[in-house]
Amino acid sequence: MPWVNQDMCTGCGTCVEQCPVGAITLDERDRAGIDEQECIRCGKCHDVCPEEAVRHDSERIPLEIEANMQWVRRLMDRFETDEEKQGLVGRMVRYFNKERKVAELTLEQLRSLT
Repeated sequence: MPWVNQDMCTGCGTCVEQCPVGAITLDERDRAGIDEQECIRCGKCHDVCPEEAVRHDSERIPLEIEANMQWVRRLMDRFETDEEKQGLVGRMVRYFNKERKVAELTLEQLRSLT
């Protein structure tokens, strides 16, 4: 999913004009934002941005990992004993393994479309 680096966006509106589904809007500060639900991942915004403010997902991986870890730490704060905390860690490992399995199976099915 493309995203807009707000520090790099100058608010020129080129991406807004080029988006075929209207998934990009300018906010009150004239910075572009992409509606993830509406975006069709065509890549046009990335191609036309003169400031290269529209970025690729892979750049956000470290941020997403940190957000996951913060979530787990917040959950862990609700448990008192080491045993309870280890139980949570085990459940979170199973959760993320399930997420990985969903992604892997989805990738398999996507490959079969080509």
